[in-house]
Amino acid sequence: MTTPPDLFSYRKFWAHRFGTAAELPLTRAEMDALGWDSCDVILVTGDAYVDHPSFGMAIIGRLLEAQGFRVGIIAQPDWTSVADFQRLGRPNLWFGITAGNMDSMVNRYTADRRPRSDDAYTPDAVPGRRPDRSVTVYAQRAREAFKGVPIVLGGIEASLRRIAHFDYWSETVRRSVLIDSKADFLIFGNAERAVVALTHRLAQGEAIHSIRDLRGTAWVESAGSAAHPEEVNPHVRLPSFEEVRADPLRYAHASRCFHLETNPANARALVQAHGEREVWLNPPPIPLTSAEFDRVYELPYSRRPHSSYGAARLPAWEMIRHSINIVRGCFGGCTFCSITEHEGRVIQSRSEASILREIADIRDRAPGFTGVISDLGGPSANMWRLHCREPRAAAACRRFSCLYPTICRNLNTDHTPLIGLYRQARALPGIKRVLIASGVRYDLALCSPDYIRELVTHHVGGYLKIAPEHTEPGPLSKMMKPGIACFEQFQTLFDRFSRAAGKEQYLIPYFIAAHPGTTDADMLALALWLKQHKFRLDQVQAFLPTPLALASTMYHSEINPLEPVTVQSERVAVVRGQRQRRLHKALLRYHDPENWPLLRQALQEMGRADLIGNGKQHLVPPARSPLPPVGKRPAPLGKRRR
Repeated sequence: MTTPPDLFSYRKFWAHRFGTAAELPLTRAEMDALGWDSCDVILVTGDAYVDHPSFGMAIIGRLLEAQGFRVGIIAQPDWTSVADFQRLGRPNLWFGITAGNMDSMVNRYTADRRPRSDDAYTPDAVPGRRPDRSVTVYAQRAREAFKGVPIVLGGIEASLRRIAHFDYWSETVRRSVLIDSKADFLIFGNAERAVVALTHRLAQGEAIHSIRDLRGTAWVESAGSAAHPEEVNPHVRLPSFEEVRADPLRYAHASRCFHLETNPANARALVQAHGEREVWLNPPPIPLTSAEFDRVYELPYSRRPHSSYGAARLPAWEMIRHSINIVRGCFGGCTFCSITEHEGRVIQSRSEASILREIADIRDRAPGFTGVISDLGGPSANMWRLHCREPRAAAACRRFSCLYPTICRNLNTDHTPLIGLYRQARALPGIKRVLIASGVRYDLALCSPDYIRELVTHHVGGYLKIAPEHTEPGPLSKMMKPGIACFEQFQTLFDRFSRAAGKEQYLIPYFIAAHPGTTDADMLALALWLKQHKFRLDQVQAFLPTPLALASTMYHSEINPLEPVTVQSERVAVVRGQRQRRLHKALLRYHDPENWPLLRQALQEMGRADLIGNGKQHLVPPARSPLPPVGKRPAPLGKRRR
């Protein structure tokens, strides 16, 4: 694994003389005010433009600006014509296309495929401001607007569709987004290294179709082309699109092969035929060093939405504007999560000094700051500075998870540095509280009771979200999540430390309904556990198969890809019908009277009519049960009754 050049070591492009823009331009008039006659790169995004490091386009835009390039933004364009794609003129180097911070299909549709009523990434949360499969639509319009300009895809929607993938919304296996969009290039994962190198090389006159050695990139070749560079050898040839579309077993095998090639230290290139063409994927990018990570997050962001939005509300920004991203990646490997496919399993951590500087910057510059930092986190709250203690083992590792079925003995689980960070953060002048809103990986936290004490005593704002996901071994084994005993141990410590601090605090547990490997009996057992432990859930989530996730492979193929895939592979129970999906969600909310008719019928069909009645041992009351007395308040939803 060759050490890449430092992200900020490139000679700046000549246009750096224009200086730093207060905000990257959305219009030609803003370009004129900056003295630009053209943009070197134009980024097209499905989100409103927010100049904050929690938004991907802001990071890429500011990073390229720091390299000396002029970057314009086309945010939420009207995709029904090419006019919006021409508003900034022809880019000198390339068009960057992304759906935004979220996959456009996940953003628009619920797990039951119903359209959502709002969009948190749009001014005033207005829905419908981006097309389905935005990356493909935007790329096609950009091509129509300016023929011959290189089209580069990026962001999570492109990452999750870089090879043939199961598409839940159409219940089909779709081709790589590179094929459907007719784009020239795709950059997957955290894109900083590839974006910077690509832009400098294009500026020096290289043709995009000759650039084949950048990690974290994908492209299309004619089948059998002899022009493949040495850098992509050796490679793994996946079953073709036609094969995985026709045969779920081949799909499961391809999925397993794909996930075995995610470690940057040993991953090989991947190739997948699509008819007469081939999609080539280079190995994943080399993670950023802490120094590089720091500089990326300390670029001159305004930390607010573009001024053109005026007083419009942007819920996604409001939620994170006083939060700080301290870490990237996740080694948990939950099969239903897309973080691994996008950010990878290697943890990238910012330095303590950089994090403290950002807190001070928020305190001094952020409008409306009241002294409360809403989060220090990332994909997981408590993986900062955790890594493999054995470099040789890390370089050879192909495990899907560092935490399942047990925590790897080579994993450094010392939370002491994180405790120190929390203490320094809340000791800064002008900081009243530092909350932790990112999910805590509780099985990892159990390795450090001192961390749990610090978290509970100082950093919980009344509620702490945590995700046991299920109680039963069958579903948990398909999620790659620990047994419920770990959650109960964490809960015991949480309650003990809350009492010691003199605070009334609650855990908000998250559970998934209808996950592959889950039977009706499993969900009933979970409902009984919830009742026994006096949990009443407000929000529940049904499993949503996202492209490339291992759990999505289980859903589509009914085969377990966590083990080598053969004709004798374990078959996985899958919940497909709407009635069964509604039943699984209803069991999570057994206390809701609207669910009682469905639950009564299901319990009778399962031979568990003994759970219908008015006693403490019953799950739901019988039909025509009298209502509870007026004025008797139930426990707050989502809380555990004490």
